[in-house]
Amino acid sequence: MDFLTLFLIYLCFVLTIVALLCICSGRKETFLTRSINSASQVLSFIIPTRLQRVTQRVLHRLFHTRSCLFVVLHIALQAAVYGEYTWEVFVYCRELQFHLLLLLLPYLLLAGNMGCFILCSRANPGTITKSNHAALVKIYAYDGVLFQKGVLCPTCDMEKPARSKHCSFCNMCVHRFDHHCVWVNNCVGAFNAKYFFSYLLSLTAMAATIATLTAALLTRVVLLSGLMHSSYINDQGQECAVEILFLIQHLFLTFPRIVFMLGFVILLTLVLSTYCCFSLYLALTNQTSNEWYKSRRYGCSHQQTSQPHGRQVVYKNIYSKGVWMNLKEIFKPPTVLERKKK
Repeated sequence: MDFLTLFLIYLCFVLTIVALLCICSGRKETFLTRSINSASQVLSFIIPTRLQRVTQRVLHRLFHTRSCLFVVLHIALQAAVYGEYTWEVFVYCRELQFHLLLLLLPYLLLAGNMGCFILCSRANPGTITKSNHAALVKIYAYDGVLFQKGVLCPTCDMEKPARSKHCSFCNMCVHRFDHHCVWVNNCVGAFNAKYFFSYLLSLTAMAATIATLTAALLTRVVLLSGLMHSSYINDQGQECAVEILFLIQHLFLTFPRIVFMLGFVILLTLVLSTYCCFSLYLALTNQTSNEWYKSRRYGCSHQQTSQPHGRQVVYKNIYSKGVWMNLKEIFKPPTVLERKKK
């Protein structure tokens, strides 16, 4: 394997470890978290104390404060994929007379994705300050289950508006808080949710387009070479017809970087498509990731919840106004004036 192949493998390994750590840092008392905590306790008897402290400070800075590490990793992965696409896939496709507009489509999607990325990372997600607190607290009503009136944020020393949350990464309360995205190094809230949704869609389209073009290239190569109608001699000296496994091995030996990139972008497409579907579901039902997680965490979603004095309350999403209005709210967040008209 050459340097680029090893570099891609290393990046995928780092990305997997980072993703697991991100999941653990955002979810308490999960099986994975408990397993990592148990393993860290065992390693604490082996690793020197000074090294443990340094590691804890580094992990705290990475997963509990704003950091550009994931932005750099995000750009590095895109650069590696597009570098391979440009220097090999694009060239081979041109030789096989693929339509030029199809080959340029990933670059157009990249331009749109970078624009959405910059807007999402630089836009104000909906920071709640003393100057806008009075206006923002009037936009959403308290549902009495997930959001209670009169609850103060101990850090900001202000009453929490409904659907808001204090972000420990950014150290601020965010209006209609969804989640903190380390890949854009910013919170996703009421005012930049549309940029994040567009960023996610364009990123998924990029991965799917590159995966489709790369798969089409390899398919065209196989068909032109006539491998499917040929045979080979196995280790026992017997003549065998070409099978899928042999074909994959042959392609990997012939185009190692292309096949590796194809596997990576296919996996990325599946993951991003699943997340896109989940985000679309949240948008159409007018929920945030924070609200969806809290409703499952406390067992409130469409279930009876025990309240003081023995009362039973059935949780209902009071913020949903229908599919079209819910989707519209992502791209045009409601204001105080709009709410008063209703």
